[in-house]
Amino acid sequence: MVRNFKDLSEREILALAISLEEDDGRIYGDFAEGLRETYPTTAKIFEQMGAEESEHRRSLLEAYRQRFGEHIPLIRREDVKGFVSRRPVWLMRPLRIDTVRKQAEIMELETRRFYERAIPHMSDASVRKLLGDLAEVERRHTAMAESLEETLLTPETREAEARGQRRLFVLQIIQPGLAGLMDGSVSTLAPLFAAAFATHNSTDAFLVGLAASIGAGISMGFAEALSDDGSLTGRGYPWVRGVVCGLMTTAGGIGHTLPYLIGNFRVATMTAIAVVAAELAAISYVRHRYMDTPYFSATIQVVLGGALVFASGILIGSS
Repeated sequence: MVRNFKDLSEREILALAISLEEDDGRIYGDFAEGLRETYPTTAKIFEQMGAEESEHRRSLLEAYRQRFGEHIPLIRREDVKGFVSRRPVWLMRPLRIDTVRKQAEIMELETRRFYERAIPHMSDASVRKLLGDLAEVERRHTAMAESLEETLLTPETREAEARGQRRLFVLQIIQPGLAGLMDGSVSTLAPLFAAAFATHNSTDAFLVGLAASIGAGISMGFAEALSDDGSLTGRGYPWVRGVVCGLMTTAGGIGHTLPYLIGNFRVATMTAIAVVAAELAAISYVRHRYMDTPYFSATIQVVLGGALVFASGILIGSS
């Protein structure tokens, strides 16, 4: 049963403080471990903060033993009302550096407020002083983190970590999005233009293009999500990649399908062709910008593939 903070005894409050410091120290250790490969310098910051939490726990243990002996009752943050529920971001792989730093700020604020609330409940002057000192330390932790960043995160290190962040962004967002956009923009060309030139009817072409775009989006989304869970490749949550890939696939097909809402078949087709050209140019730019592909090479590859699919659709529809 969850209890109210005001109903806790001095012994239970001290036991809870020990539990909090132990949890925070372990979480900072997990942060450091999760960041070490991609952000080694920031990992050192969390290692030092974890060491601070271990020292706080030691001080609290000494105070507890002096007053209540060796046995410490099991009481955790989830047993007490008022604590903010913490998302287990330290279990995510790979860790996002901005998410980790934000979580650390929340942890420090919550622990400081706990100590400030606990002080009036303590009758022993030495324990009150200890909790007050710890509250002040928690207040200074943010400043300590900033000073550690100034010391450890040199411009060269920040640049290296920014490159690591960019690699994760490319792996988790750009690659699945680009794969979806290419598939949606290219694979739907054949059925769309085959239907358009077979019927010379804008409405029929629009319905075929819409069905092809949505179907391709669903297929690509599931294929990407089921390809791997991201634990070994560092590509992040599979459902995020699946959603990104599926939406971009659908968007790639819908782009050159929408012009067929125009009643005039000739105008709709010319507009659709212009949209296709814009889509292929955008794909070439993204490949050049994020995948380090030479722009000319990226353009030739994308345009050649798109032209072949486009031509096959027209030939099949006109036959």
